[in-house]
Amino acid sequence: MSEEQLFEHTLGQGKEEGDTEEELSKAQDEFERKRIERIISKDENEILHASGLYHVYESQSLEGNVVALRGLHVNVMKGEAVAVVGPSGSGKSTLLKCLGGLMQPSAGGVILDGVPITRLEGADLVKMRQKTVSFIFQEANLLPDLSALDNVAQPLLHQGKLIMDARVKALELLKFLKMEDRAYGMPEELSGGEQQRVAIARALITNPKLILADEPTGALDPITSREVLKLFKELHEEKDVAFLIVTHNREVAAFADRSLELRDGRFVAQHGESVDIGDLNVSREIIIDDTGTVTLPPDLLAQIGGAGRFEIPNVEQNEISFSRVEAERVVIEETADLILSPICPACNHDYKKEKIQLCPECGSSRPMIKS
Repeated sequence: MSEEQLFEHTLGQGKEEGDTEEELSKAQDEFERKRIERIISKDENEILHASGLYHVYESQSLEGNVVALRGLHVNVMKGEAVAVVGPSGSGKSTLLKCLGGLMQPSAGGVILDGVPITRLEGADLVKMRQKTVSFIFQEANLLPDLSALDNVAQPLLHQGKLIMDARVKALELLKFLKMEDRAYGMPEELSGGEQQRVAIARALITNPKLILADEPTGALDPITSREVLKLFKELHEEKDVAFLIVTHNREVAAFADRSLELRDGRFVAQHGESVDIGDLNVSREIIIDDTGTVTLPPDLLAQIGGAGRFEIPNVEQNEISFSRVEAERVVIEETADLILSPICPACNHDYKKEKIQLCPECGSSRPMIKS
């Protein structure tokens, strides 16, 4: 059956005589599979590619269903670090789960390291995730009945490694994250920051090709956060590990090669290196119709930060200007080199050429600033 016949068969005006719901479902699945495989790129340099991602949360409330993702397209190259920034409720966590195969999108497809994962199920999907991707979420999600050491070792045990070998590697990572003295502590005995460090070690132990992280340093103190980012940078630059990180942290965003701004389930802008918005024409005309409706081209809408509420600070004959209301503005820190501050902002201690992380006079953490 051709693709056109499948389309007509499944999306026609009525149900053909003799067709069962199961047959219609199979036909629709086949059409969708072919459509996704056709429109999704299979670039060998890509570790992750998603096309046309939608996700709808069904709801019985008066507001109706919630559309979390609205036709997202995103790609991450091998060894690339990408940050995703945006306000709460913009769809960031849903996006990570769909990209990593933890959640089935309502529509669209995902290719992970050259393999379409949208249709994978059960053991095949688990095996694909184990050898390709690791997750770091805001919540550590540690197994409560296992020590920190055994929590970190679990991914290797699931791959069939011997428990002693897995524990040796787990302990090395815990030592790097300054958690060796807590290696045999149970999750309930660990602080929030300690639990997060265990979760980071668990994510790194399989040497993943891609790490999907939701505020990975959010529960860490500044010094430990920088040590983790240093490790991420080593993995990124020396071992070509790719990152897609949801963050509000300036230092994390500075680590990334580029930042994508997410609003209401759509990417509306890109910041940093490799900006993917075409050059605007030297002159562009915007039409206001008789009803007062203005429709902006997609690239221009992305440049102003997407849809929202705007004030009109200036109106004159033949001229009008718009400014986004303060409450909806999102400030994006562009990629920049950061250095340790030469002066303590708390007590004005001059560090001179010292490389220490704590102020010797007041004990404050030494902040990072733009170079």
